[in-house]
Amino acid sequence: MDAFLLREFGVAVLIFFISHFSIRLIIRSSENLPPGPRGWPILGALPLLGPMPHVTLTNMAKKFGPIMFLKMGTCDTVVASSPDTAQAFLKTLDHNFLNRPTIAGATYLGYNVQDLVFANYGPKWKLLRKLTHQHMLGGKALHDWAHVRNSEVKHMLRAIHECSKQGELVEVGDLLSCAITNMVSQVVLSHRIFSNKGLESKEFKDMVVEFMTISGVNNFGDFVPLIAWIDLQGVVGKMKRLHKRFDGFLTKIIKEHEKSSHEREGKPDFLDILMANNGEDPSGERLSLSNIKALLLNLFTAGTDTSSSIIEWALAEMLKNHNILIRAQKEMDQVIGNHRLLVESDLIKLPYLQAICKETYRLHPSTPLGVPRVASEACQVNGYYIPKNTRLSVNIWAIGRDPNVWSNPLEFNPERFLKGKGAKIDPSGVDFELIPFGAGRRICAGYRMAIGAIEYILGTLVHSFEWKLPNGVDLNMDETFGLTLQKAVPLLAVVSPRLFPNAYI
Repeated sequence: MDAFLLREFGVAVLIFFISHFSIRLIIRSSENLPPGPRGWPILGALPLLGPMPHVTLTNMAKKFGPIMFLKMGTCDTVVASSPDTAQAFLKTLDHNFLNRPTIAGATYLGYNVQDLVFANYGPKWKLLRKLTHQHMLGGKALHDWAHVRNSEVKHMLRAIHECSKQGELVEVGDLLSCAITNMVSQVVLSHRIFSNKGLESKEFKDMVVEFMTISGVNNFGDFVPLIAWIDLQGVVGKMKRLHKRFDGFLTKIIKEHEKSSHEREGKPDFLDILMANNGEDPSGERLSLSNIKALLLNLFTAGTDTSSSIIEWALAEMLKNHNILIRAQKEMDQVIGNHRLLVESDLIKLPYLQAICKETYRLHPSTPLGVPRVASEACQVNGYYIPKNTRLSVNIWAIGRDPNVWSNPLEFNPERFLKGKGAKIDPSGVDFELIPFGAGRRICAGYRMAIGAIEYILGTLVHSFEWKLPNGVDLNMDETFGLTLQKAVPLLAVVSPRLFPNAYI
């Protein structure tokens, strides 16, 4: 009897899904939806995306156009793959796409959507954004913390210089992750949390990479909620285990910080300010401990990984195109010389370095599909109907490689940003040909810090050292997809000093 009932239940569920799917197809056929691929029953286009969805969606856009509509499980999804369509969604209709969809990553890694990245647009999000802007990521705050960046870059240079003296290979990603994490921690916690080299910092970087990789997985449960409890891919289980590790890390930080609060009387750091807002803000909003932990998680993951991956890609491209490295060094030698280190005030005089950074954003955007958004109401875009609750992905990777926008789009050529229209392109969300940090009101909160840090750190590395690949090692430029775009094979390099010895002291 039990087997009979189970079989009957299974048949009923199957009939429900097939009829529900068929009815939705009939209804959708009467609406002027954007074109897109036919997906599988129930799962929709999910099985079509493969391990590199940004590449798959780019190829699909060549067939279906710059606005595509896909059924992803039971969820409607629209993908924008050109500057014009990105502008239509992120500028013209920005007010309708301010919220994020509810997904497992935000729930199990982001303290149940309590963070700055995935929280719904509203009073709590505005408070988090205001505090980070005023005290850490805004123009005045960045100016005030310039000495921290300078100090940490010098720590990194000394570590690299020591590698060169010992004949050791430089693990570029690990050193960058350590340096940028320490920049963040000095502002947030008033001290460096990692030494330049060590097991602890390597383990933390591995956690961050795992965080970004698993956050970018197309989890079936996010798109077919009825089967989410099964966790077919084991994604939720991995997220829960990783969250436990990060929560232990953050809890330890907060407890140690509270014990030393008397040492910072009159000179609060960012965590002190956040803890003070654990009480009531003048706006009436209150930050919970979960809000504070979730924001710290944003800063120590997205805030560090995006910048370090861009710098690693840029160095890899220069090792692949050695003439670009030589030209960048020549520009810096003319402006700075070889008796001192690069300082941030030099950057405005280094247009070729800035062009290298822009070209890296174009070919290797840190978030290839951006962070998803969701339509609060139904709307029209370029004559197409976009239903309410449709999820939006902007294929930043595709825009950067669009032959209708860029000549020879697969070539790494910084000169395209030195003349004509290219010289005026700004990567801070105003020119939709190049939006590595997104655009609109939900642009990456740390884009100013990222742009400045990337130029400063990359410029310092290129100016201070000669860079070569180890003998017998071929340069691997393959990608690993996640919320951020990592190098599949981390960059290892042989370095040697190119400045006078006193410059490194």
